[in-house]
Amino acid sequence: MARSQPYTVACDGGLVTSSNSIDLLKIPGAATQLQNFEVSIEGGYRRINGYTKYKVGEVTATRPSGAADRILGVFPYADGVIACVSDDIYFSNDGATWLQINKLSANSGDNYTTFTGKTATNRTGQGQCSFALFEGPNFDYGELNIADGANVVFSFRMEGTGNLNTRTFFTSEVDVGGSGEAVKYVTVHDHHLIAAGVEDNLNTLYYSSKNTFSSFPSTNAIAISDQIVGIRGFREDLFIFCENSIHKLININNSSTIAVVPVAENVGCLSGYSIQEIGGDLVFLAPDGIRTVAGTARIGDVELGTVSKQIQPIITELARTVDDYIITSLVIREKSQYRLYYTNPNAVQSAQQGIIGTLRPNGFQWSETKGLEVTDVNSNFDNDGIEVYYHGDTTGYVYTHDVGYAFDGSTIDAIYQTPDYDYGDFGTLKTLHYIKISITPESDIQPTLRVRFDYGDSNIPQPSDIVLDEVPAPATFGSAIFGSAIFGAPEQPLVRESLVGSGHSNSFRFFSFDTKAPYIVNGFYVDYIPSGRR
Repeated sequence: MARSQPYTVACDGGLVTSSNSIDLLKIPGAATQLQNFEVSIEGGYRRINGYTKYKVGEVTATRPSGAADRILGVFPYADGVIACVSDDIYFSNDGATWLQINKLSANSGDNYTTFTGKTATNRTGQGQCSFALFEGPNFDYGELNIADGANVVFSFRMEGTGNLNTRTFFTSEVDVGGSGEAVKYVTVHDHHLIAAGVEDNLNTLYYSSKNTFSSFPSTNAIAISDQIVGIRGFREDLFIFCENSIHKLININNSSTIAVVPVAENVGCLSGYSIQEIGGDLVFLAPDGIRTVAGTARIGDVELGTVSKQIQPIITELARTVDDYIITSLVIREKSQYRLYYTNPNAVQSAQQGIIGTLRPNGFQWSETKGLEVTDVNSNFDNDGIEVYYHGDTTGYVYTHDVGYAFDGSTIDAIYQTPDYDYGDFGTLKTLHYIKISITPESDIQPTLRVRFDYGDSNIPQPSDIVLDEVPAPATFGSAIFGSAIFGAPEQPLVRESLVGSGHSNSFRFFSFDTKAPYIVNGFYVDYIPSGRR
């Protein structure tokens, strides 16, 4: 009788959709499906967190506008969040009461009573918003400038650390082009407010006077040879992303040497809302993939790279239909993670998609999200220096992003599908004996394991699913509850399950459809028995 043979897989490589089944034999730790999982920075594949309606304390979360209007922009500010909805802008620090802030204050600011009594100035036709925060040396929270593509730039600043009704509010409108034109993109770079996507001047970049964001002299305008779709400061330069090219503005504070120089003439950007900085590089969505702008050892030199070859079919399809989607993105720094969401406002929530790229020592590794509708997402640091994340959707609510076990109470459909394994010899029949799974539960979990032989061939018997209902969640000193937690359980338990069935190859699928805690699949060990060649 043949002896059993071992086979060990470490979960590493992320989602790979650009390789065929034979190529995948060389990368057993990769995934052919990685839905609502993320690549953990410590290794392995982790089921993602959920989200919940934004609220602080024992209050009932409400919609900023009171109606199911699409959230056009969210930004963490001070001890709360700013939301742009319909024709208005709101602020809340509890999620229950929203203060309308699209009002014009006196130059010296307004107290709460005066400010709330003023008439709103409508932001008619607001589109997806862009935010630029300037943290002045004497500001409590900074000055936030908001562009929406349909109106002039709106500037908001709040001072005071007590109750909301004791604070002072400073608001104004910023006329960038001199004729009240609408502005689509704003950013802050080297003490200047930068604006682009200005109505009827889509090829022109505007920059304010130094440290005076309300002043845009007519001389501070530079024409670019291509239509601008995004702007971002990077190191000492300002990068200008256009439809078919990339440029950078250098020496902004030296009138004699300020200039726009080309970076790439044949690489464009599909959405300015995809541009983020992570790992010392700029990342953006280009027609041929997720690209990076990286600084090199030579001063002033940059390098363009592509970091999404593993999921090229997904990016190709997204690029082909990009006009159907609302594109938004953020970086979760503590996870070294870039998230890009693309939401179709005409599709149901379960069909909404996104991609997650985790920066690992060997580059980006990818996964997908599904059922997470995000019309805008943003991050910033709160008063305690903790980074917080918020997003909005088409239902009109603001949500705390990447928290909890559920999608606002709904189940998370998570799937990790391995490639088919031939264990080194596709011509030999193998009978599976057992599997040991290294899994890290964060509380009570109950994922399911599915085994399929010979690429799911319907002509051979396929075994029943195995519910992994005995994964011991370890007790944590100081938080574990006696009588409910399991004391003495290992942090990364090995779960042993007997297997049945045979074939020339097989795959494994780990999946869950519940509101239980996240878990990490670190890897697994398979014991199998080879038999005759057939």
